[in-house]
Parts: sequence; structure tokens; C-alpha cells
Amino acid sequence: MKILNSNNKSFDKVLDNILIKRKFKIKSSLISVTGIINDVKKNGDKALLKYEKKFNLNKTIIPSAKQISRSIKSLDKKVKKAIDLAYSRIYKFHSFQKFKNISYSDKFKNKLEYKYLPIESAAIYVPGSSASYPSSVLMSTIPAIVAGVKRIVMINPSYKGKQNPAVLYAAKKCKIKEIYSIGGPSAIAAAAYGTKKIKKVDKIVGPGNSFVAAAKKEVFGDVGIEGMTAGPSEILIVCDKFSNPEWVASDLIGQAEHDVLAQCILISKDKDLIQKVKIEISKQLKELPRVSIAKKSLISNGILIHINSDKKIAEVINKIAPEHLELNVKNYKSFIPKIKNAGSICLGKYAVMAMTDYNVGSNHVLPTNSSAKYSSGISVNEFYKRISYINLSKKGIESLGPSVITLANYEGLAGHAQSVKKRIRRK
Repeated sequence: MKILNSNNKSFDKVLDNILIKRKFKIKSSLISVTGIINDVKKNGDKALLKYEKKFNLNKTIIPSAKQISRSIKSLDKKVKKAIDLAYSRIYKFHSFQKFKNISYSDKFKNKLEYKYLPIESAAIYVPGSSASYPSSVLMSTIPAIVAGVKRIVMINPSYKGKQNPAVLYAAKKCKIKEIYSIGGPSAIAAAAYGTKKIKKVDKIVGPGNSFVAAAKKEVFGDVGIEGMTAGPSEILIVCDKFSNPEWVASDLIGQAEHDVLAQCILISKDKDLIQKVKIEISKQLKELPRVSIAKKSLISNGILIHINSDKKIAEVINKIAPEHLELNVKNYKSFIPKIKNAGSICLGKYAVMAMTDYNVGSNHVLPTNSSAKYSSGISVNEFYKRISYINLSKKGIESLGPSVITLANYEGLAGHAQSVKKRIRRK
């Protein structure tokens, strides 16, 4: 892993270069997805099945009810209970996110309203293939359920022709009726534009690799996507001399095992702790099933940073704008007002990112690739449209109209001025 020291004159430049290099790798995926998207748009299910056979060794787009039922029956009861617990906690927290409609009347008896309406349909992308994430089903679907979305579709790539039983159970728990065994850019295109077998949706949400993220950006405008980049995962951990090196190393590895493009960063004022964490990472990697993925991620994108001051630490955090931030320090409360850019912040040594990925109740579909500077994680708000309703009284247009006419004429929009003038009582 790369080791940086903020005391070096070139520190900021080197850090920027590392971050830019990773962003370039993620963005470069866009080039290879355009052809796939156009193929699905033109050839529909035929193209979709072609890519499924090629990338996922899958010959079926829609799993049968019997296949789903048989798969769910094979699932361990402990896993089912864990999914049930996560569902209840995530639902509870997101139920507090409902918006209230606004209604306001002014002194002229003009009435203004602002109403929240759920979108009609949404596709939930759930990463799959060699690893499957029932937690992502819950995280993306529950906010849509709370918002009141009528049609929720699940897109989930299979592995060797089979979908993960826990993913299917989570979908059943969320009462998803449309399940498609597809993945990657072709699946995004199918949901965005529709095929004979798949009816298009209004919005696509959910995490995915760099190709999925690139595909979502490509179809945006023809279909909605979440207002952020939900691509390869990230974690930034701030530690001090009181932190446990074994715990910290495991937190970094836990994020690295997601994807070779995942990014794991450690910041500390304590050089000894940084070295201890580095040693621990080497030890723990040997015991990890997904060691190949984690190792590539840590070597390519991992950074261990020594910084002397809390002020500089906060500055670097806000520059990186990580998806996950762990403040594993004794004085974490002093950092809170200084941190403006992060998807989710874990406070204190027990608040580990892995817990937030499952059953704490907060959402784990979060902004990546520095998009936390201008966006947030998935919430109920993601599945609402907001519409303004305006009812003007006769007195209202007569009182406010002359001012509108003045502004419209100033902007050179005479037609606007006339449409108001014609409604004002002639004196």
C-alpha cells in the first residue's frame, strides 16, 4: 500500500494524482458500455440473452416461480432471520423519512401547495454473479416501499445460471413480483428502454461495479437514476494511538474485498499505528477467501497517510469525500463540525462500517467517487416526485399581476406580460 506524509511538499499533488487515476479507471468503463446499450436498444431480448450467456453463463432471463421457491427453501433459517431483522430495522429508520405536503394561503387568498408523489416504477439493481448481496435488495427496495412505489423490479445477475437464495428471499420479503436474472450494462439498458419480456421503468437505483455505474450514467435522461455515483466502494478511517490496529486492518480489508477498484484509506497522526495496521493487513489477508480481489484493491488504490494536525485531516477528508468514513478516534466529536463531505460517518471505535451495511437501519447505497460533495445516499426522497399546485384568486392576480407585468416586460417577454394583463380587471 502507498504511504504518504502530509509534511512532504508534494503531498497534495501526489494524493490528487492517486484519486484522479482511480477516477479515470472508473470513467473509462463508459467507452465499453455504449455499444452494449445500443445493441439492447435495437435487438431487445435477443441481445440481452447474448450478453447473459457471455458474461453470466445464464440461459434464462426470467426465473420461474418454482425455481425461486425451490431456491428459497434451501436457505439456512439463520440467514432468513438475519434478513428479517435487517428488514425491520431498515424499514423503521426509513419510515421517519416521509415528507409532509405543504399547503399555504396568503392574504390575497392565493393557495400554494407542494405535494410529494411516488414515482410509478423503479428497477433495483442488485450486484450478483460470484458474490450476492441480499442486504442491497433491502437497502434499495425499502425506501421505495415507504415512498409508495407501485411497481418495483429487481435486476440481479445469476452465477452459473442460478440466483442467490438469500437475494431471492430478500426480494420475497420486500414483495417484489418482477425478478429478472440479468446483470451488467445490458440489464441497465433493458430496464431503461424495455424489451418484449421486460417493461421499462421510470428510475434505476442500486450499487454496482464501474460498468454498471457507467451504464446508468449513459441512460440517464431517458430514465432516472439516483442523484449520485453508486460505484466501486470506498472507506476512509481516521485513527489515533488508542485505536486497535487489528480492528482497523479488518475494516480496511472488509471494504477492499468488494472490488479491485474499491478504495481504502487510513489517516493517523500516529506513525507507529500506521505500521501496526500495515502488518495486520498482511496477516489477515492470508485468511481471506476473496484475497485476490482485496489485495489488488489495496495495492492499486489503498493509501496509508500520516498527518500531524486535525485541521489537515479534516481538509483531506473533505477533499476525498469518501463513501464511508470511520472516525475511530477518542476525540471524534471535535471532527463532526469540520466534516462536510462524506456519505456515511461512523463515530467511535464500535461504530464499524460493516454494521451499517446490514442491520443498523441507515442505508448503505451511498455516493462514491467524491460525489458526496454534492449528493447523498439513497433515501425515501429518491422515489418521490414533487409537484407544485397554484390556485390564484381574482384579488391575488390583480394585486400581484402589475409587478409581474413589469418584470416580464423588462425581460423582453411581452407575451408573458399580456397573458397576465388580460386577466386583470379593466378599470
